[in-house]
Amino acid sequence: MSILNKPVERRGFLRGALATAVLVPMGGALASCAGGGGTGSGSQTTGTTSANNPFGVADNSTLDAVIFKGGYGIDYVDFAGAILKKNHPTVNVKINPSTDIAQELQPRFVAGNPPDLIDNSGAKSIGFSTILDQLEDLTSVTEANNLEGTKIADTLYAGVLAPGTFNGKVAALNYVLTVYAIWYSASLFEENGWKVPTTWDEAMALGAKAKAKGKYLFVWGKEAATYYQTMAIESAIKEGGDPVRLALENLKAGCWSLDPIQKVFAALESMVKAGYFKPGGSGTQFTAAQAQWSNNQDALLYPSGSWIENEMKDQTKAGFKMTGAPTPVVTSSPKIPQTGVRSAAGEPFIVPSTSKNPAAGKELLRTMLSKEAATNFAKTKLAPTVVKDTVPADGFGSTALVSQTKMLKDAGTNIFTWNFVDLYGMNQDQLVVWNSFLDGKLDAAGLTKGLQEITDKVRNDSSVTKIEVK
Repeated sequence: MSILNKPVERRGFLRGALATAVLVPMGGALASCAGGGGTGSGSQTTGTTSANNPFGVADNSTLDAVIFKGGYGIDYVDFAGAILKKNHPTVNVKINPSTDIAQELQPRFVAGNPPDLIDNSGAKSIGFSTILDQLEDLTSVTEANNLEGTKIADTLYAGVLAPGTFNGKVAALNYVLTVYAIWYSASLFEENGWKVPTTWDEAMALGAKAKAKGKYLFVWGKEAATYYQTMAIESAIKEGGDPVRLALENLKAGCWSLDPIQKVFAALESMVKAGYFKPGGSGTQFTAAQAQWSNNQDALLYPSGSWIENEMKDQTKAGFKMTGAPTPVVTSSPKIPQTGVRSAAGEPFIVPSTSKNPAAGKELLRTMLSKEAATNFAKTKLAPTVVKDTVPADGFGSTALVSQTKMLKDAGTNIFTWNFVDLYGMNQDQLVVWNSFLDGKLDAAGLTKGLQEITDKVRNDSSVTKIEVK
């Protein structure tokens, strides 16, 4: 299976991913409180390097890893940890979960005692700008051989290192390949003879059919209201092309008022007013809302990244046939074809230079990038990693995984992403605005005003280093 090909390398991950590739350190409290990258803490454990131990993991040392516990859980890292333990029997492997990386680990960075490997993910991740000079350059990992004896860099999909490359330094290695889509039950659609919408007019017509069946078109939960922002941005970028993406990425004045964005907002406003969104989402926990879609089938569609199948695997109706489709567009002639998709490498793993055992952190990451561990992830999480050739054509029996492959193939060169929301930490503020909009308390004009104010606040804050995206 080929998820990314040469054309995608240019207009896929490298289109938009360079927003983070040119990041320069801002300095700040965390960066000034501990030593710079590569210098170590002075009390690190080291062993003898060899072909089977390229980083010199010391015998009888301890590996301390903290992994974000989100939609993918942490058992895939436990799996790799068991392999590492087999290869290094005397190493004490400690792998702990976290749902709030920043709160739990920022004090450890300040104290100069961070974990050896961190999955810096989730809504409460640590801003890379504050810790960049305290992180190892992971080029040493990608240049090493995997457990099967092949150079890791040669096993990765093209472009996947770009999102974690800051000022030429591979500070983070993103492990999971995420595809964003609108998700639906193929069996429910087949049963009712429904067609997945490719335009917002078609979505409105489908909403009427759903209502006639006592169902809704969409559902949402309070912590995931901005999933609809992701859907809206993707649709607007396809409608208006790169100028829309670049205006948002570069925090341009009035960027949320661009015509393609306004047309998508207007379409969503019409759906809210028509009652096609299930009420009460702003007071519903997001996985409970997702279960209303995947288990109760109260709604037909749900926008999400490809983590959704694994996240809801215990709350999905039997025979659901979860399937992803590209986000609808406004017109039949968008600048980027409707089949285009947002896809990016996610789950950024980092190795702090000031940890006690960075060699073990790198070794665990090297183990995760082995074919055995990457295949295990794809099979158990039903999502591909950045390691090539680990997903069979049948997607391990997953309709969602098969649909991801199809979407990427159909998109061809029209794969893109953006980074400004995460780069500038806007999501928490944007959640408030989107919950109000989906509740019907704000119209499209109010949504635009709220989002623009959040953007303007970042743009006008001189303490925030701005990243120009070209």
